Amino acid sequence: MKILISNDDGIESPGIKLLAEAVKDLGEIYVVAPHRERSTAGHSLTLHKPLRIHSLGNNYFSTSGTPADCVYLGIREIVKGRPDLILSGINRGANLGTDLYYSGTVAAAREGALMNIRSYAFSLVDLHLTIPDAPREEMRFDMAAQWARKVIDATLNIASPAHSLLNVNIPNLENQKIKGMKVARQGIRYYKDEVSKRSDPRGRDYYWIGGPYERFEENALSDCHAVEESFVSVTPVSIDCTHNQYYTTIKESLNK
Repeated sequence: MKILISNDDGIESPGIKLLAEAVKDLGEIYVVAPHRERSTAGHSLTLHKPLRIHSLGNNYFSTSGTPADCVYLGIREIVKGRPDLILSGINRGANLGTDLYYSGTVAAAREGALMNIRSYAFSLVDLHLTIPDAPREEMRFDMAAQWARKVIDATLNIASPAHSLLNVNIPNLENQKIKGMKVARQGIRYYKDEVSKRSDPRGRDYYWIGGPYERFEENALSDCHAVEESFVSVTPVSIDCTHNQYYTTIKESLNK
């Protein structure tokens, strides 16, 4: 089995190295990741400037592109064939709920899903940033890699629907405090809307956008709720974003 691994935290991230280590017995591993952090890059491809690939040895490669670029190049230029499995992560921080629309981690897995390759996105949730009064702790990538492998082993023999991926979020807890895996729906997360306007030394304005996380829309079936309850959330995600009920309503209305 050929496995292509990417991320959005960059080739030097401990998460990607430990993820590769956790699955090395499953087949031939290729690691292709951005040469620098590309968090919140979303699903963007670089079409208007050249990309570079740098070999680091042992099937590790860095590129000057986005996470989606890495998977695109990885398949067509490095693996030079269709991988059996695409893994993305392990991301430093949550990709819960609506985060996945901004996430470079999820975008790398989605690029694989677009090609109908079984794909997974893994993220380690810093509870200090998601749950009020949670203490700040060191990120437990070793623990997250173990759970990533458990999710893969538990799902690898289950038929994967066309153009889909699994988005997995692992709470940053001591292993014995994690209650298990829970299949969950994609939730809705809310952030404080902020634009910070500042001036550079030459008097020109510049802006920082994006505020801190505030809360999630309460839903006992959501990935946000599952992680808050100390479960590893496993969310099946489809490429097809069609709202089926609204589709039916609009179709019935316009076809009158």
